[in-house]
Amino acid sequence: MAVYYGWAGNDFVFASELKAIRAHPRFQGEIDRRALRLYASRTYIPAPFSIYRRLFKLEPGCVLTISPEAAAVPLDAPPQERIHRYWSYRDVVRHGLANPIEDETDALDGLEQALAKAISDQSVADVPVGAFLSGGIDSSTIVALYQKYSSLPVRTFTIGFEEAGFNEAEDAKAVAKHLGTVHSERTVTVKETRDVIPLLPAMYDEPFADSSQIPTFLVSRFAREKVTVALTGDGGDELFAGYNRHVTAPQVWQRLRKLPKPLRSAIGSPLSRLPSQFWHGAAGLLPGRRRPHLGGNIQKGLRVAGSVSNLDELYSSFLDEWSFEKSPVRGGDESGPGWDMDCADDAPDTLRMMYCDAISYLPDDILCKVDRASMAVSLETRVPYLDHRVAELAARIPLSMKVRGGSGKHILRQLLYREVPRQLFERPKAGFAIPVGEWLKGPLRPWAEDLLDASRMAGEGWFEPAIVQRRWREHLSGRRDSTPALWALLMFQAWLREQDVTLRQAA
Repeated sequence: MAVYYGWAGNDFVFASELKAIRAHPRFQGEIDRRALRLYASRTYIPAPFSIYRRLFKLEPGCVLTISPEAAAVPLDAPPQERIHRYWSYRDVVRHGLANPIEDETDALDGLEQALAKAISDQSVADVPVGAFLSGGIDSSTIVALYQKYSSLPVRTFTIGFEEAGFNEAEDAKAVAKHLGTVHSERTVTVKETRDVIPLLPAMYDEPFADSSQIPTFLVSRFAREKVTVALTGDGGDELFAGYNRHVTAPQVWQRLRKLPKPLRSAIGSPLSRLPSQFWHGAAGLLPGRRRPHLGGNIQKGLRVAGSVSNLDELYSSFLDEWSFEKSPVRGGDESGPGWDMDCADDAPDTLRMMYCDAISYLPDDILCKVDRASMAVSLETRVPYLDHRVAELAARIPLSMKVRGGSGKHILRQLLYREVPRQLFERPKAGFAIPVGEWLKGPLRPWAEDLLDASRMAGEGWFEPAIVQRRWREHLSGRRDSTPALWALLMFQAWLREQDVTLRQAA
């Protein structure tokens, strides 16, 4: 749960939700263009920024101490001299590098003990407790250990989808059956999924555009019918190198760096102009099931190949929806904060990328997504992987035990395979996705075109209509999959409309 703080007029205010601060009589609600530019780039607003000027988010592991005298002086930036960091993940990573666990069996046993203790502590409640189960490595490991050390069957929850290729409910059912959990599954219709979209602006309180917010809300609502607390598998990717980019980005850069920039550009630029549908189709020839946005990611990689000078630029380009392009946001400070990959001297590139994700993408996107979606239905979610003891133990496990054979999470897989047959997981990482990009070309197109109307955007003054319209046309034609970038713009426009309605009602 985020803590927002700052000034409404000359009054110092703080709350866990912006809607509480908006109720203050001197709240001004001036949108911060720098935060909006960051949002368009990342699809979420990173701490310490919020969507409003003079309102900030307190970063994780920090305490803000402020005196009456200081509170009476409004600031345009966080008061860094009054913020104390009581727990530093950078320090954890550095200590882990200096004190590695050398034996893999010791690492496995230690990881099981730390996770089991975290799960045991977090499953204590005077209300019913369950767990999300997607059928993937992270949630399956949590459920496997939860069930192993529980005297009663664990309640697990999964949702499936009607769309072919997006339904992983059968995988979760197979895991649940093997473990003997009390499993609940529900298939949601396309209409149920789309009906969530109008709820998102109020649910997330400020612009937020990870489209997996929709299935996260649906599984939270489903679980809340039977439990009040649910354990999740979030954090496993960041601690154990679970994202494909953690493995592929260093490999790609090792090949790119051998070629001069002009040659990279000469090869990549024309190939990047092939439609994203072509690359998605080509990727579909590879073994395994769907990989959301893979065609678009291949296309982006080809487009930026001639521009990047080092791995940091390559990695950040994959995290930036407008990398090496003009931002669609009018005005604002273009020099916003970059990506922090400085975890330790001589740290391996994969570890630096994991660190970057852990301190930004994890708290500001993943945890925000789950927290807001679950609390909207009064479900409390708890995250065993982010118990400080688990994070500290994971930091001591060498990268060679996390990345092996061209894939990540090796140590976590070995722990899971102690409880569940490995053949249940021999499939590519899929993520919690729905076909929003295709919906924007079809049933959601009228809604999207209303929000992205050129005259409307020109009047509002936040986005450059020509830039947005060009990206929209490319998406509709199939030349370029711009789902995340467009979803971010649409979620801001929907949020902006929601604010206008709320203000008119209050007046």
